[in-house]
Amino acid sequence: MNNIAGPNNSITDVAGVLVGHHHEIDPTATLGSGAATGCTVVRVPGGATASVDVRGGGPGTRETDLLDPGNTVRQVNAVLLTGGSAYGLAAADGVMRWLEEHQEGIPMDPADPGRVVPIVPGAVIFDLPVGAWNIRPTTDFGFLAAEAAAPEFARGSVGAGAGARAGSIKGGVGTASVRFTDGPAAGITVGALIVANPVGSVFDPRTGLPWGAGTDGPEHFGLHPADPERLAAANALPVKGTVLNTTIGVIATDAALDPSACRRMATTAHDGLARAIRPAHSPLDGDTLFALATGTANPAPTFPLPPAFPADLLLLDQLCTAAAVCVERAIVDAILSATSLAEIPSYAELFGV
Repeated sequence: MNNIAGPNNSITDVAGVLVGHHHEIDPTATLGSGAATGCTVVRVPGGATASVDVRGGGPGTRETDLLDPGNTVRQVNAVLLTGGSAYGLAAADGVMRWLEEHQEGIPMDPADPGRVVPIVPGAVIFDLPVGAWNIRPTTDFGFLAAEAAAPEFARGSVGAGAGARAGSIKGGVGTASVRFTDGPAAGITVGALIVANPVGSVFDPRTGLPWGAGTDGPEHFGLHPADPERLAAANALPVKGTVLNTTIGVIATDAALDPSACRRMATTAHDGLARAIRPAHSPLDGDTLFALATGTANPAPTFPLPPAFPADLLLLDQLCTAAAVCVERAIVDAILSATSLAEIPSYAELFGV
């Protein structure tokens, strides 16, 4: 099985996927004052088949029941990832407003294309202590993030990752992609977008290397073990002082999958989260991963299987493996791209990369 990163190593390497941010960041923000929050919208013009897997003990979500493969609605128009804890879910109304204005949603009246119901699931991170408690994403944040959605987007301490903390260091938004060149998934792309805000650690205290560099090796990210002085300083940082956290994200593919297959891809994607964050899926996190299938790629080659198995079983197996790898790489990308804010140091600042 051969795979390579997509041209931008981004979730938007999946045709039909766009990403937009909106945030308010005060460079002088502290823990308790100034603005340091935002939201990120993954928009799929024309809709995409979707599902979700919620693993954390303290999730803040919207429309996740709708994504159960046994339920009626089979497509979404966008996914909201947002700061602001439960307050931040208000940003989904702004995403719906943008979609309605552009006639994106479930058509409800054949005689009037403007009568649509946009489907916008969402999930939140708890970032309220970073910056002022009462500054959090609003309806307008969601509208502006949906408006900004494009193939190119910023990474790091932006959008929903503006106020994110990853254990003792600054968190943020990261992304990665994989494109298959042979096998059942030949020509198919998988990508992930992650907002890293866990209570758990994202780097090995013995070496300073991100846990998520374990599969690919530190050379893949241009990293090397930290010198003893920097490592001691990083290990001396105080433990994250909040009982609410959460890592959230979206995995997308251009393969044509049904909701059950999307659910399996979301489930296995959590393996990448567990490789890159220790501990993961704790009672203090609301870890939630959405999976989208745009169906924009040419069908992958079929391989004969017993009739008891789904025809896309071997394809799905490759996509699930790639989903976990993309999530793992995206978390490392989030950590390496983050910038210091509110006296929360970044990985780059600590380790000089």
